[in-house]
Amino acid sequence: MKALFLAGGFGNRLRPITNYLPKPMVPVMGKPLLERNIERLKKHCIDEIVLSTCYKPREIKNYFGDGRRWKVKISYISEDTPLGTAGAIKNAERFFNESFLVFNSDIVSDIDISDMIRFHRERGALATIAATRVDNPSDYGVIEHDEEGFITSFKEKPRRHETNSNLINAGVYIFEPQLLNEIPCGKAVSVEHETFPLLLRKGYKLAVYNRCSYWLDLGTPEKYLKVHRDILEGVFQSEDYDFCRNPQFISNTARINPSATIIGPVYIGNNVEIGAFSVIGPNTVLCDSSSVGIGARIEGSVVWDHVHVGNGASIIDSIVMSNCKVDKEIKKSSIIYAGNLSYSIAAVR
Repeated sequence: MKALFLAGGFGNRLRPITNYLPKPMVPVMGKPLLERNIERLKKHCIDEIVLSTCYKPREIKNYFGDGRRWKVKISYISEDTPLGTAGAIKNAERFFNESFLVFNSDIVSDIDISDMIRFHRERGALATIAATRVDNPSDYGVIEHDEEGFITSFKEKPRRHETNSNLINAGVYIFEPQLLNEIPCGKAVSVEHETFPLLLRKGYKLAVYNRCSYWLDLGTPEKYLKVHRDILEGVFQSEDYDFCRNPQFISNTARINPSATIIGPVYIGNNVEIGAFSVIGPNTVLCDSSSVGIGARIEGSVVWDHVHVGNGASIIDSIVMSNCKVDKEIKKSSIIYAGNLSYSIAAVR
């Protein structure tokens, strides 16, 4: 089975981070989210991938190339103007002549892809939609289904008394190629708001796969910090790190002054230098080749590669992007990014 990643979004809610990077390339635990998702697919024996791009496509293509480094085959298709989720899927039609997977590329989840494929085949559906449970369905488009797992209706932001479902679209799908016949060419179309309701009205079988226990879209800076906190606290089990077993992951190449204090859970990457009397953690990620000066403090934050935190500086509950220099206390809930000055600050909304 082949997979299509919808990687063309502008990531407006994640700015200023996405001023510099397309959203799928934003790092999670120091590695682009799209790379992590491709590696997950590889473990489910999916090794042919199509990336649908629009915003900053060169950054994605330069990084992944033909996929050989990951032992997968990667093809690209790009939109000059956004075509919506369904339009982007239709635009990639030539790559798919059998069942295929589709992913929103900003999703972090524990969906078992192999199990979802088995479920789809057992149901014999035209499409299977992965779903996740939420506490308050009135903020979302809700999926209602029957006892056999077939979708009966989609309700957009229903009040609590208007639905007995708390399932929402998780942005992962399995489609049969015949579905593409129901999407018009060269037109901006939403698969969530237009295509799926149309298919239901026409009587097609749509199944819902609701065996997902963790799901988060990387849509805002708050959620970006949350996914790191969830990994560090073991709420979401990363395939690379088990922080429940060991709350401190410290690279063998990190150089930590004996007088520094490390408070788990914490991740410290390759070639990180930590100075005397500094305090790192809890819930902190320090990525590769960063340095922390004497008496500095970093807590509840994600610090990207090649960052210098000066003597006595303090970073709390914030995001520091690559190649920044921070020389003073940073207010909570800030994003620090490289600019004309040594640092710039944008409040997390």
